[in-house]
Amino acid sequence: MPRVVIIGPPGSGKSTVAAALAAQWGIEALDTDDEIVARAGKDIPSIFVEDGESAFRALEREVVASCLTGHDGILALGGGAILDPETQGDLERYAQAGGEVVYLSVGATAAASRVGITGSRPLLKGDVHRRWVALMEERRGIYERLATRIVPTDEAAPDVVAQAIAAEVGAG
Repeated sequence: MPRVVIIGPPGSGKSTVAAALAAQWGIEALDTDDEIVARAGKDIPSIFVEDGESAFRALEREVVASCLTGHDGILALGGGAILDPETQGDLERYAQAGGEVVYLSVGATAAASRVGITGSRPLLKGDVHRRWVALMEERRGIYERLATRIVPTDEAAPDVVAQAIAAEVGAG
């Protein structure tokens, strides 16, 4: 089981913080989005365009489930992975078993500046700020309910966020 699972919206720093925390503890970090790309053999925007969001979500569900049982380092979930009811249940059971689910919270302005206006985030195409706010209206309550800890990232460097998580969770 992972030492820590990191959840949060696009632009919260999940992948970067996971890597920083894993480096501090000398363990492996795994990002489910990277695993999805590896399994699909194409990038996430291509999966959305060629196969559709439902195909992406099904693959994401498989990847998250396998990583929650087969990875023992730091696990960063894609921002929308928590929308799946089965994934929610898996994360609740993981937390009940003593696992740490860390929600990286971030405001819209900081997230939009981090995400940028590239085409790499299919659900944020167009008005990034407005789309991000809409995503958060849908997801905030789920992130908060699943989290065992909430760590703000707006004005903190990823290594500082990782240090804060390490201090709260304990040594790796």
